Amino acid sequence: MIRILARKFIEVLIFLLFVTFVSFLFVRLAPGDPVLTILNVDELSVSQEQVEALREEMGFNKPLLVQYGLWLLKFIQLDFGESYVTGQPVMDMISMSLPATIELACGALFVMLIVSIPLGSFSALYRNSWIDKLSRMLSILGAAIPSFWLGLIFIDLFGVRLNILPTMGRDGLISLVLPSLTLGLAISSVYVRLLRSSLLDSLSQEFIRAARSRGLSEQRIFFAHALRHSLPPVITVFGVSLGSLIGGVVVIEVLFAYPGIGKLVVEAIRQRDYPLIQGYILIMAIVVFFVNTCVDLSYRYLNPEMKLKERGTN
Repeated sequence: MIRILARKFIEVLIFLLFVTFVSFLFVRLAPGDPVLTILNVDELSVSQEQVEALREEMGFNKPLLVQYGLWLLKFIQLDFGESYVTGQPVMDMISMSLPATIELACGALFVMLIVSIPLGSFSALYRNSWIDKLSRMLSILGAAIPSFWLGLIFIDLFGVRLNILPTMGRDGLISLVLPSLTLGLAISSVYVRLLRSSLLDSLSQEFIRAARSRGLSEQRIFFAHALRHSLPPVITVFGVSLGSLIGGVVVIEVLFAYPGIGKLVVEAIRQRDYPLIQGYILIMAIVVFFVNTCVDLSYRYLNPEMKLKERGTN
């Protein structure tokens, strides 16, 4: 156990060092100059001396490795710096916007579950029936429609024509309906097809036939054996596609003017707010790493074969 914890700790350190260096390098090498944005040179008359003085004050004249070292020392102290635009601490800005993003992600995952599990299950149970054909057609249609275009359709239909749902801002659960529905439907098409394929494979296994021969009900066979055996591939894809979900959240937040961390970082990119961009990249990388670790740990409980292998090696 101690060796496993030590190995995980070393993996986390290497991961954080790699992510911080790459994110710092990419942000610094991106086009644009935050000094010009801060001084608002498009609207105000600013001399070159003022530009150079501010650049030196912010440490941009130092070599990149020196800048990274100084930033890393602050990061070790859990100091992500302050926003160039607002002057607020980056962690305060992220912590204020993160709850809205978590709400939207949870709403989208809820929509994905209530859509993909029934459609994928019925499609596998009634293979080649009209339910299966309808499910496959809807999943292909959902994969072909971009999430932003689907969101525009929902805005026009439910917000403009019917005027029954809000299309902007964050004002209670009612304002979460359209963004969650848009993002959830956009990602559910992948899981409908994956769950169908995994269930068909599970239903053809020997242990399913053995369970039927013991007289178990079809409901118990499906939920206790087939569905559980089908979940590991679905969870694996979810861990891999988490980055796509985060990217989808950013698009949906901008489309619906939802005040989450995605909308915040889009503004930071436009304004060349380096500390806020780096803080966002690092927080999202930690979230992805944590979710993938949870996915790895969940295999032991969802896949009985792994338990048997562990017992065999002990």
